[in-house]
Amino acid sequence: MTRFYQYLFALLLLLTAGNLAAHEPDHSYLYMRIYGEAMGGRVEVTGADINQILGFDINEELQQDELQTYLPTLQKYIKEKVRFSADGKQYPIRFIEPEILSLNETVDFLRCHFELDDVATLPEKLDIEYNVFLDEKDTQRGVLIVEYNWKAGIVNNQALITNIFGGDNRTETLTLAEKGIWKGFWALIKLGVWHIWIGLDHILFIVALILPAVVVRLRDEKNIETEPADDSYSSVWRPVARFKPAFFYILKIITFFTIAHSITLALASLEIVTLPSRWVETIIAFSIALAALHNITPIFKAKEWIIAFVFGLFHGFGFASVLGEKGLSGDFMVLSLLGFNVGVEVGQVLIICAVFPLLFLLRKFKVYPKILVYGSVLLIFISLYWSIERGFDVDLPLGAYFWRVIGMF
Repeated sequence: MTRFYQYLFALLLLLTAGNLAAHEPDHSYLYMRIYGEAMGGRVEVTGADINQILGFDINEELQQDELQTYLPTLQKYIKEKVRFSADGKQYPIRFIEPEILSLNETVDFLRCHFELDDVATLPEKLDIEYNVFLDEKDTQRGVLIVEYNWKAGIVNNQALITNIFGGDNRTETLTLAEKGIWKGFWALIKLGVWHIWIGLDHILFIVALILPAVVVRLRDEKNIETEPADDSYSSVWRPVARFKPAFFYILKIITFFTIAHSITLALASLEIVTLPSRWVETIIAFSIALAALHNITPIFKAKEWIIAFVFGLFHGFGFASVLGEKGLSGDFMVLSLLGFNVGVEVGQVLIICAVFPLLFLLRKFKVYPKILVYGSVLLIFISLYWSIERGFDVDLPLGAYFWRVIGMF
């Protein structure tokens, strides 16, 4: 059993290795423009993804002159990974002048504009196959946005996502005369769910809030129904009596978290309020430590919703890397924000539904108070580790060193 806890601790510590930036856009973008008798668009990729996947050495801030060295290789790669066809006919890609979209101190997108050749008449349906960076990186996603569609009456749309490419989903058929608003809304919901599931700092913040939901501090016992327990169970905690009240209590806390991040996500996406990403990422990391510390020493007595709401405001700025920092805007922005927030909430509820029943079953065991306390200590350690990395923009080597020590046993 001791060896089990050693490896469990090592697994969690491994998560701290490297400079985790949970909100850096792990996406490329395919924008489509459909005209009366022509089709075109652009592929947008980040310099970081180009370097990591294609082995280039582009500076953090993309420079037009150095791109000329790498552009032919990148364009050849895109032609191999993106295909357009209709009724068995292939439409070749012809690239036109590229440009650089500079967003902030950490994210630059390279825009590769293109037109489709051999388009004699506009088809009713367009088949798209998209594999940019998807085979090389499991967490990568491709975002399809129909920016302009003459037949469907879509103009100035940079917000309503049509499809998310990734995993086994690599193809999409566009019905060019169909606006597809609800299909786009559903795609935003799926993007929100995916983003919360790959955002490890978000998940750990939720876990920190869930851990004490199945027990009650003895000082608060008179206000909450608890199970009779042996005095040796814990000098501080007593298990809750019923599943439903405890479950709905944690849902209430997460709802305050959702309300808060919805507010700031909208503010950031609409470019009303912007904050430096390093500040945001550091505060998000630190929020885990505060939530975990509250489990050990109460900061807000029986008012965990305050922690969820206050730090949810900063998590919202973090979510903006998907919508706000990319500069998505246009006629469907409100619907896009709603869909993304619904997806985030669904993702959070699914995490709670997976974790909470297990904690409820464990709550009566004498070891649970130790799980709560030591688990919170571990969360504090991980949180501070990330806070230092993000705040000072450094890579700490502790995770790698720890694995070397583990390998000696």
